[in-house]
Amino acid sequence: MKEQQIRDLLERMKAGEIDINDTVSELKNLPYEDLGFAMVDHHRALRKGYPETIFAAGKTPEQVGAIAEKILENSNNVLITRADETAYQAVLHIDGSAEYHEAARVITVKRNDPGQTRSRILVMSAGTSDMPVCEEAAVTAEMMGNRVDRLYDVGVAGIHRLLNNRHRIEEASVLVVVAGMDGALPSVTAGLTDKPVIAVPTSVGYGASFGGLAALLTMLNSCACGVTVVNIDNGYGAGYAAALINKIADSVLPPSE
Repeated sequence: MKEQQIRDLLERMKAGEIDINDTVSELKNLPYEDLGFAMVDHHRALRKGYPETIFAAGKTPEQVGAIAEKILENSNNVLITRADETAYQAVLHIDGSAEYHEAARVITVKRNDPGQTRSRILVMSAGTSDMPVCEEAAVTAEMMGNRVDRLYDVGVAGIHRLLNNRHRIEEASVLVVVAGMDGALPSVTAGLTDKPVIAVPTSVGYGASFGGLAALLTMLNSCACGVTVVNIDNGYGAGYAAALINKIADSVLPPSE
């Protein structure tokens, strides 16, 4: 529930359209709603500006559907990460407009267009194998109302590909840079720009990559300034953080003519 919904509810009571009992009934689930297997946080949109995201991994399709249904009773949009086709079918049964972003493993329901910022986020990958994490970040940021560009397969094994796209790096307000293997791309990118870099290590790699630990340690030890690191394969966390930064960048742009 967003602030405007609360205001509208109180205005309806003030106008006599609903009585105090109906108002209390509407408000009683404002902090959270207990489904027995989940405490749905209806207050999050009011605190954070965006409703609770559902992490589908480890949940049954029925649980994902039930949580999504409750969120959509209080919000126009919902984002579900780490979802599969069975979870999608459960959500589709609730809302026929649900979309499944297969590459990102993300389900979205957009009853209200979140719009787009004028400033933009650039999501970059070292390799094509990193794309699922990139897409999770990109779809997350888009659902939060951000303009997102994508630049994939520009890793340091062929650094000319990165250098040929420096103009795209400079056009962005914040960069999400995703890499497995040696995890070197965020450091190289941060050395080329004054834009904040959110580094995302992935579990892509051979044995000594230790499921992304090698890339994580590389990024944490970056010599370049302005690099912030999220957890291994955490595209959602990177997209969310980038969205918050980009909204601030967008707010200080001069008014469009």
